[in-house]
Amino acid sequence: MFPIVQVAGIHDQAEADMLIERGVDWAGFPLRLSVKREDISEDDAGRVMRTVEPPKRAVLITYLHTAEAIVALCRKLGTSTIQLHGDIPEREVVRVKEQIPDAYIIKSLVVRPGNLETLRRLMTRFTPYVDGFITDTFDPATGACGATGKTHDWIVSRQLVRLSQKPVILAGGLTPENVARAIREVLPAGVDAHTGLEGPDGRKDPDKVSRFVSEARAAFAANGIVRTPPKKTPIRPATTG
Repeated sequence: MFPIVQVAGIHDQAEADMLIERGVDWAGFPLRLSVKREDISEDDAGRVMRTVEPPKRAVLITYLHTAEAIVALCRKLGTSTIQLHGDIPEREVVRVKEQIPDAYIIKSLVVRPGNLETLRRLMTRFTPYVDGFITDTFDPATGACGATGKTHDWIVSRQLVRLSQKPVILAGGLTPENVARAIREVLPAGVDAHTGLEGPDGRKDPDKVSRFVSEARAAFAANGIVRTPPKKTPIRPATTG
């Protein structure tokens, strides 16, 4: 399964098809956001997501923080791969897995200056309940926790990769020009791009996508990051949160 290349912010079926054709592993659909308008309606997202066939994955990216809302949206969309961006108690993650037994859950770790220790504690809390993590960038100007087009201190992400018992995906300002260096410095289990692959019209640029995938694949191979099967985290009762 890993390493993976994810591209987020899908607008329609044509864009999703283009990404899959160019080798993207996971197509991310940000929905129910707190600070950004969605790129696609939920009804349209559901139709597109159901066309993504294994081993590719359609990923719900959301700031929802209750199991009830997350499960309802997953069932509407027809996906069980979920990235949780925002504050959510561990018990709610457990409830999601109880109701969607095949759920594969990634928890975000949003990097801002001076918060490595906070992220380390957050990672420790969630490790028993999630299947992986994704690091991303906080933008103080907008309050956005992702899709900022900005990189963060990769030393922080590298430390989290070293400490984590679960796969860690790197996001935040990645482009075809910097993804190889990012992989070399962080050694993540995957990379995610969004705004860094868009053209002037806000849609994903096919040439940028192709170059991003090619650069990422080459960097994974050069740094000995080899494909491994997914490991599902068993459902465990939450002890905190």
